[in-house]
Amino acid sequence: MPSPTPSVYDFDALNTQGKTVPLADYRGQVLLIVNTASACGFTPQFAGLEKLHETYGAKGLAVLGFPCNQFGAQDPGSNEEIASFCQLNYGVSFPMMAKIDVNGGDAHPLYRWLTAEAPGLLGSKAIKWNFTKFLVGKDGQVIMRYAPQDAPEKLKGDIEAALAA
Repeated sequence: MPSPTPSVYDFDALNTQGKTVPLADYRGQVLLIVNTASACGFTPQFAGLEKLHETYGAKGLAVLGFPCNQFGAQDPGSNEEIASFCQLNYGVSFPMMAKIDVNGGDAHPLYRWLTAEAPGLLGSKAIKWNFTKFLVGKDGQVIMRYAPQDAPEKLKGDIEAALAA
C-alpha cells in the first residue's frame, strides 16, 4: 500500500522557547511560512506579515516565521533576541519559530519539503534570500512560492482564494 502524500502536517518545528510545535496543530488552516531575518533590507515586511495575520488570522490564516542566519548573517541573535526584536519593532504577534537553516545539509526537513514541492525560478530548490514565502492550503499542500521582494500585501488575493477553497 503506497504511503500517503506528505503534507506540511508531517513536520514539527521548535518555537522560540524551544518547545516542539507539531504543524499538525494547524490542520485545516491556510499557512504562510516565511524565512525571516532581523537585519535585512526586507525586514520591514514584518509589518505587512503582521497585517496579514491581523486581517486573516480569525478567518483561518496562520503566518509562521522561521528566522534564518544563512543570508549575509542578518539574524545572528538568539531566539529570545529575535522574538523580542520582532515584537518591539513590528508588533509581531504571529508565531515565530526557533532559528533554522533553510539550505544545505542542515536545512530543516520542513524547508527541504517546501522547496521540493515549490521550486523557485528555473527549478532551483535553494532559498535565495530572506523573506521567501510559501502559501500552504488547508489540505497541507504547497500552493505557491513567493520571492523575497514580493510584498506581503500582494499575497492577499491568493490568501483569500486559499481561505475560500
